[in-house]
Amino acid sequence: MHIDDGRVLDFKEKPQSGEGWINGGFFVFEPGVFEYLKDDAAILERSPLEYLVRDRQLMAYEHLGYWQCMDTIRDRDALQALWDSGSAPWLKKSQ
Repeated sequence: MHIDDGRVLDFKEKPQSGEGWINGGFFVFEPGVFEYLKDDAAILERSPLEYLVRDRQLMAYEHLGYWQCMDTIRDRDALQALWDSGSAPWLKKSQ
């Protein structure tokens, strides 16, 4: 994603370029989003989100802290190892 002051200017699901922000969270929609969904088979990350961007209706929060997906057992094990080591980057260090 390319974002300017919170507004998404460009959205492509999982491009190979590796540039820009990624969609790594969750969505909060207003009821009007259903106008962008043709049917139950619509893939949200394709036309609906691209059309929301075209219509300047998609905003994003730019999280600057630590983020790691947890889609696989390997991801889970890596995050668990960080937690078990006591050096998990998402933990607040006491002062």
